[in-house]
Amino acid sequence: MSSKALLDADPRNPWFSWSYIRVNSATLLEALREHIVLTVAAVVIAALIALPLAVLAHRQKRLAGPLLAMTATLYTIPSLALFAFLAPFTGVNGFTVLIGLVVYALLIILRAGLTGLQQVPAEIKEVALGMGYGRTRMLMRVELPLALPSILTGLRIATVSTVALMTVGQLVGVGGFGDLIMAGFRNNFYRPQIMTATLACVALAFFLDLLLIIAGRLAMPWTRRRRTA
Repeated sequence: MSSKALLDADPRNPWFSWSYIRVNSATLLEALREHIVLTVAAVVIAALIALPLAVLAHRQKRLAGPLLAMTATLYTIPSLALFAFLAPFTGVNGFTVLIGLVVYALLIILRAGLTGLQQVPAEIKEVALGMGYGRTRMLMRVELPLALPSILTGLRIATVSTVALMTVGQLVGVGGFGDLIMAGFRNNFYRPQIMTATLACVALAFFLDLLLIIAGRLAMPWTRRRRTA
């Protein structure tokens, strides 16, 4: 009988097991904590870098191309190569994973922020100028609020992709649910561990995306009024 047939016939190796979850709840919660902390930290740091760059690129048109090209180039670097490059300088730890996640989120948020700012209607800005708005007031009271839907879309995409990319952190031993998935493969293809960690990773992505949708509705009440009108 082949090894695959033996695995299929083994009742201790189902695709899903509540018993596995009960016995390993502490390990799963630690993986969840690690996954959430690094994902949220990466998206927040990337947003704090990318959104000011988007404003700069919007104000200084000549910088838009180089900034997008630079972040796009970083985005194309394979994760394995990026971690291998960073490890000699930052060590094999969570900081290395965090840098990689920030690098991959930058392009998404920068492009979304710049697109949102560029889509603000010129006539609205002309009205604001006629009302005496300066550049800073224009940005804070007109441009950023109108660019919020695009920015929120970028944050949602960056968050979901970061949840997925976080699993690759298992290459340096800090991968949240990715560590459990790969350990399951190494442990004679232990299905309950693989499937539980995979489903938890997907559920986390959906949950964080839902939180951002709710936050967006709270931050943009005018979009709700427009839908109900």
